[in-house]
Amino acid sequence: MKKLFILTLFTLFCTAVEADAAAPQVLGEYGDWVAYYYRDTTGAVCYMASTPKKDEGKYTKRGDIYTVVTHRPAENSFDVVNINAGYTYKKDAKVLIKIGAKTFDKLFASGDKAWAVSEKADKEIVEAMKQGNRMVVHGTSSKGTFTKDTYSLKGFTSAYRAISNKCNKKR
Repeated sequence: MKKLFILTLFTLFCTAVEADAAAPQVLGEYGDWVAYYYRDTTGAVCYMASTPKKDEGKYTKRGDIYTVVTHRPAENSFDVVNINAGYTYKKDAKVLIKIGAKTFDKLFASGDKAWAVSEKADKEIVEAMKQGNRMVVHGTSSKGTFTKDTYSLKGFTSAYRAISNKCNKKR
């Protein structure tokens, strides 16, 4: 329930950002991931999102935590991974993603979000997510608090397939 609430807030945020955008439609719930679709002024936007199964850290207050993978075919932009930490990241802090034996440290943080530094890094993270069972995101808040968020990757591949089909991503 918390997951759907947070993801609904995220979709409302997306809608508010693009005043001309149609409301996002749920393509489906796949395990622990939900796939969405909407149209904005540039065309179709497909994305999938999930919240962590476990969030750890010695913090007293934290906002919404989620990960999103987005396709924007009109911009030829696919597999964009976005981590929302629920706090402002520490300046120049490392954000790490661990999936199985693979560690991804080529991310940059701005405000409460982190992204891969390149399209290649995004694609490598997505490929690992397709093959993995869980993803762990490590971050540091602007107050110096270390966090560890553990996501289930159950349903990731099915949700990814749904957004890829809807936004005509060639494999």
